[in-house]
Parts: sequence; C-alpha cells; structure tokens
Amino acid sequence: MLYLLDIAHIIVSVLLVCAILLQRRSGGLSPTFGGEGGFYRTRRGLERGLFYATIVLAILFIALAVLNIAFK
Repeated sequence: MLYLLDIAHIIVSVLLVCAILLQRRSGGLSPTFGGEGGFYRTRRGLERGLFYATIVLAILFIALAVLNIAFK
C-alpha cells in the first residue's frame, strides 16, 4: 500500500512540474527578448484548462504528501 502511495506521489509531482513548465509567462524580462509586454489578458481554452489542472495537481500533491506523512 505504501509503495503505491509513493508511486502516485512521484507521478503527480512529475505532472505538476510539466504543467508548470507548459504555462506561458509574459512577465519579467520577456519583453526585453521579444516577448509580449506586461498587459492583462484573460485565459482562454487550453490555457485555462492547464491553469485549473495545475491547481488540482498542486492540491493533490499536498494531499498525497500529508497522507504519506500520516501513514509512515
């Protein structure tokens, strides 16, 4: 049972890292190197789904970490 929890935690952590890296960021030094300027725009389509998936994966990651501590 504990090894399944560890495997689930590793899978969720890899998916969370991928979801974070796939998000587009238009702040910081991005305008200097040809990126968009810093203006507000809404998330649409896949970008919104990726944003919500990142939130869900982060919550799942924290829940698995708490479960992992509780059972060990």
